[in-house]
Amino acid sequence: MDLNTEIKGQGYPILCLHGHPGSLASMSVFTNYLAQEYQTIAPDLRGYGKSKYRQDFVMEDHLADLQELLDKYKIDRCLLLGWSLGGIIAMELALAMPDRFSGTILVATAAQPFSSPTSNTWKDQLFTGIGGIINLIKPGWQWNINTFGKRSLFRFLIENHTPESYNYLAKEGTPAYFKTSKAASNALFSAIRKGYNRLDDLHKIDFPCLMLSGECDRNITAYSSQKTAECLPNCDYIKYPQVAHLFPWEIPDQVLQDIQRWLDGHEFS
Repeated sequence: MDLNTEIKGQGYPILCLHGHPGSLASMSVFTNYLAQEYQTIAPDLRGYGKSKYRQDFVMEDHLADLQELLDKYKIDRCLLLGWSLGGIIAMELALAMPDRFSGTILVATAAQPFSSPTSNTWKDQLFTGIGGIINLIKPGWQWNINTFGKRSLFRFLIENHTPESYNYLAKEGTPAYFKTSKAASNALFSAIRKGYNRLDDLHKIDFPCLMLSGECDRNITAYSSQKTAECLPNCDYIKYPQVAHLFPWEIPDQVLQDIQRWLDGHEFS
């Protein structure tokens, strides 16, 4: 499949993979910064964003799409950066084609993802809908955050309800949600129901890795991220306190500083 793709900057390439629901736009928190020194390649995965696909498919199809993407742009070797589902796909790519990658940055993800229980009542959904619509019209409005945001399903994605994180939700999170196809959701949930677990294979990924997780992440717990990091032979692990699954939108400056420090500590070719 010919994926809709955004390429920024020049330098050593980094393939940037979004989560679910998501799109290439939701990776701007990384690509806007990294493109100052690197070339970032951010695709809309199959069934997401502008890479429209309504037929049934399986998670393995993402790997074939991304191999085709790398071939199309003649990228023989690159870094990987994956957030949530994107991190799982990044690990799968590293296992399938280890010679094409020199390192990976894994964000809020795990090779055996666990989640914590959350509520999803009619009131949760109502407040999420109202808060989300108001946030689209007036992004980052503190009254809306206090009145609806903190009482909505957003509270399971964000720990620090700041105007900055709600601006990201308005510009990139909510639009990505509406552009995620049912086929993409079915492919992901089908894989989860089968009990996805690649921990025993991670010893094969011997290049440098960086794992970042949020202490309050309920979608993919910090415990499962740390367990994944421990199974990777060459992995640095950072757990951020008092942040949740969307922590790159909560503490972007700190996350980018840590990524930059890790990149500066390695030579990639």
